[in-house]
Amino acid sequence: QVQLVESGGGLVQAGGSLRLSCAASGRTFSSYAMGWFRQAPGKEREFVAAIAWTGSNTYYADSVKGRFTISRDNAKNTVWLQMNSLKPEDTAVYYCAAGLYKYIDLKNFGSWGQGTQVTVSS
Repeated sequence: QVQLVESGGGLVQAGGSLRLSCAASGRTFSSYAMGWFRQAPGKEREFVAAIAWTGSNTYYADSVKGRFTISRDNAKNTVWLQMNSLKPEDTAVYYCAAGLYKYIDLKNFGSWGQGTQVTVSS
């Protein structure tokens, strides 16, 4: 089992930046992929970005490609989501998640954090 704690959310103006962090404990951090998802009010949770266990492979939703960057440091048991050029439609609760496998498999994320709110004002 993996325990995940997100931080770094907040209120930012459109065009601004935020950096989310997710600290993991439990399973060996380098043994699984990590992902970020988000859920806006009244909408289903959606995929944002994922990173494989070495950090060499990443995958992004089309809506954030070119604006968001996912990264990880296995020595620090931490994954980050750098969010630039934020838009009001990025407003959501952002969750980090631990994959069941080393490689990215969007259907197999088994542990979730409590979420951190990101609000982008226009």
